[in-house]
Amino acid sequence: MKKTKTAAAEATTVNTSRHPSFLRIAIALQTLTVFLQAVTAGLLLTSPFGATLHSAGARVMYGASMLYVLAAVLAWKPGGGPARPIWHASGFLVLASAQVVLGIAHVSSAHLPLGVLMFGLSVLALARR
Repeated sequence: MKKTKTAAAEATTVNTSRHPSFLRIAIALQTLTVFLQAVTAGLLLTSPFGATLHSAGARVMYGASMLYVLAAVLAWKPGGGPARPIWHASGFLVLASAQVVLGIAHVSSAHLPLGVLMFGLSVLALARR
């Protein structure tokens, strides 16, 4: 009987390692959107439509941050996983909220470094998953 449980556990491990989880996909999407925000920030400085792209990208990035929170909750609640990703996702959503406020207020001296920090944290979260 132990052998069956071990085989089932191994099959579960193999299946989860082959297919990216919803949480990993959410983190990857968030990382991509934060990176694209850096690209549109450069366009903001060089082209007339950069402001529109950066503004639209901010909404998408904020939505990706909310999706990350949802994915973390879904990974924790039904599967009984650790709650730590929820804290990470919630913290990132707080940073994204601060980023939006700073961007609207045109406080570039804090907006830009916070964006770099957010990208680094998102890449770190992706690497840890």
